[in-house]
Amino acid sequence: MLKNWLARRLAAVGCAGVLLTGMASAPAQAANERATMALPAPVVLFLTIYTAQDYFWPKEGLDINVINIPGVGSMNAVIAGSAEFSISSSGSITRAAAHGQKLITIAALNNESGQFIALRKDIAEQRHFDPKASFAERGKALKGLTIATGGLGSVADAVIRIALRSAGLDSEKDATIAPMQPPDILAAFARKSIDAFSLGPPFGQQVVHDGTGVILLNGSEGDPPGYAPLASSLLVTRPQLCVDRRALCEKLGHSIVEAASYIHEHRDGAIASLKKRFPTLDDAVLAASADAVIEMTDRPPASSAKAIANGDRMNVDAGFLKRDELLKSYDDLFTNEYLK
Repeated sequence: MLKNWLARRLAAVGCAGVLLTGMASAPAQAANERATMALPAPVVLFLTIYTAQDYFWPKEGLDINVINIPGVGSMNAVIAGSAEFSISSSGSITRAAAHGQKLITIAALNNESGQFIALRKDIAEQRHFDPKASFAERGKALKGLTIATGGLGSVADAVIRIALRSAGLDSEKDATIAPMQPPDILAAFARKSIDAFSLGPPFGQQVVHDGTGVILLNGSEGDPPGYAPLASSLLVTRPQLCVDRRALCEKLGHSIVEAASYIHEHRDGAIASLKKRFPTLDDAVLAASADAVIEMTDRPPASSAKAIANGDRMNVDAGFLKRDELLKSYDDLFTNEYLK
C-alpha cells in the first residue's frame, strides 16, 4: 500500500509540474485599454453606457474614465483632444462637420430625441393643457414661459425651439430659454422659479411622480414628430483615433452591442446600474425612466445616414443652422464596423 500511495503522490506532483509549466508559459494578459469618455449630462438616457461600464468594460479590458461636461462641451472635449469619446447628438456633429471639425460615430444609443418637456402642473391647469392634443397645440402652452434646459445648442434645447415654432411662436421673443445644470433645474422647478424644462430621463419622470409636473413633449414616443429615426445620442470620436487604436474601438463597440442587448433582456440588472448612479431616486421613477430608454434602444445600436440627416434637419428647424448649411452627405460621419 505504501508503494501504491507513493506512486500516486509522484504522479500528482508530476501533473502539478505540468500545470505550473503551462501556466508559466502562458502569455501575460494584455494591458487595459485606457480612455476618457465625456457625457453631456448625468441622465438615464445613457443607460447603455452605464450597463457597459458595469458589466462589459471589465470583460473587454477597458479602463474608461467617464466624466460629465455639460451640453456640447462634451463633444468639444473630443475635438480638443482632452477626451477620446463623447456622447453627442447628430445635430451637434453635423454642425461641427459644417465648420470643418469632422467626427465619426461608432454607435447610436437611441433612435428618438429622448427629451421630455415637463410643464408645471399648476400652469398646465391654468392653461387647460390637453396632453392628447396635437404637437402644435401642445406647444402653445409654452408661450411666455421660462423654460430651462441642460445646455444651449443641445437636443433638449432644439426640441423646445421646435415646439415653439410648431405652435407659431418665436423662440426668441415668446419664451425664455435658460441653460442650467440638471440638479438646479429640479430645485428651480420646485420653487417655481422656472415654468418648464427640457431634459432626458429621469427628470420629467420625477416631477410626474411627485405630482408637480405634466409631460408636454415625450421624446420616447415620437415627439417632436417628423424626425424618426433620430440619432440623438451617438458615441463619437475623432476619425484618426480608431485608425491608431483600433483595438480600443473594437472593444468599446462590442461592449455597446452587448449592453444594448442586456438592457432589453435583463431589465432588473439595467435598473440596478441606474440605482448606483441615482441612489436617491424613487424606484418607480427609475423603472419608468429605464423603460423609456429601453424603448428607444436598437439592437444592434447601429448608426444610419438617415438618422444623422434628421438631426441635421432639426438644426435648421430649431434655428441653429441655415438651410444652405445642411451637409450634402452623411456617409462619412459614421461607421458600424466596430459593432461586432
